[in-house]
Amino acid sequence: MEAVLDRHIEVTSTVRGGRPHIAGTRISVADVALMHLRLNHSLPEIVGRFDLSPADVYAAMAWYYDHQAEIDADIAADEAFAAAFEEQHPSLLRAKLASLQNG
Repeated sequence: MEAVLDRHIEVTSTVRGGRPHIAGTRISVADVALMHLRLNHSLPEIVGRFDLSPADVYAAMAWYYDHQAEIDADIAADEAFAAAFEEQHPSLLRAKLASLQNG
């Protein structure tokens, strides 16, 4: 089974910071997992939206489930980084819209 996944999933230090991604693309395994599990996109929908093969997308989900703890930890770290960045760099547009709404 690992050989089948290796044809569809790559781990390359120069692509996506060394995170597993669909071979020949910059779409990470985590991207596919988030679209499917959190955004409720079906796997065939992801195939069509990103012009991937069904084997690529299903291999990404298989890889995710084989390495779920590691990938979930990466996702959580990315979310924490984004939240900290947003807190340290508040949006000027959001502040302006809030001031307009509050009169």
